[in-house]
Amino acid sequence: MSGLSAHGITVTFGRRPVLSEVSVEVRPREVLALVGPNGAGKSTLLSVLSGDLDPDEGEVLLNGRPLAQWRLREMARHRAVLTQEHKVSFPFPAGDVIRMGRSPWRGLPEEDDDERVVEEAMTATDTHRIAARPFGVLSGGEKARTAFARTLAQRTGILLLDEPTAALDIGHQETVLAQARAHANLGGAVAVVLHDLSLAAAWADRVVLLHGGRLAAEGTPADVLTAPLLSLVYDYPIDVLAHPATGDLLIVPDRRASTTEEETA
Repeated sequence: MSGLSAHGITVTFGRRPVLSEVSVEVRPREVLALVGPNGAGKSTLLSVLSGDLDPDEGEVLLNGRPLAQWRLREMARHRAVLTQEHKVSFPFPAGDVIRMGRSPWRGLPEEDDDERVVEEAMTATDTHRIAARPFGVLSGGEKARTAFARTLAQRTGILLLDEPTAALDIGHQETVLAQARAHANLGGAVAVVLHDLSLAAAWADRVVLLHGGRLAAEGTPADVLTAPLLSLVYDYPIDVLAHPATGDLLIVPDRRASTTEEETA
């Protein structure tokens, strides 16, 4: 069995439940978007999927084996993780940070491909021109692109991406998600946390909507990203429209409600 699956995941911080009996599959040839309001449990679920956080209940299977049975370096050859925060303790050039993605393959035949793989990752993320600059002086968006390039350089079947577009301009947002889409098209599996629901609608095969630590809905973007459900979960009026040229779903706040309230106040 390939891919990644979580079963009955419950996580509690102190007395506060963050996730309650959540089950989800990250499947080959699919991009799975994890969406939901702040505090819904998206990043916590991704941390559990990656093995960085042990759940209080439930288990995660990687290629059919519990994560507890995997050694860290072995696991790193099967799944790569992009976190929200991009920190490097020493003033390494961005190019060296990207090369760090190859460390799980050290001493193996795949190490012979290091330079080619790093070059391809830098090309895919537009990071050649910043490769010589210290990571610490990069802008937020440049750090995000460097960290994503390192994730691509790891060359794993599964990508776990936590808000990879948050610090990026619109062009680089599209580039990152196009790379995720291409990875899935080649047989890989992708799980990505997104706040931009229109991006989720455009690039995901399936969407998991979390609300209060629970699974509110799962399915295709058209099935999950509906105005009534999103308005309920986000506690704010939301419109879902079709793009006039492409038919893609556009998810926007329904500002008519707030305008009406102001006019009647």
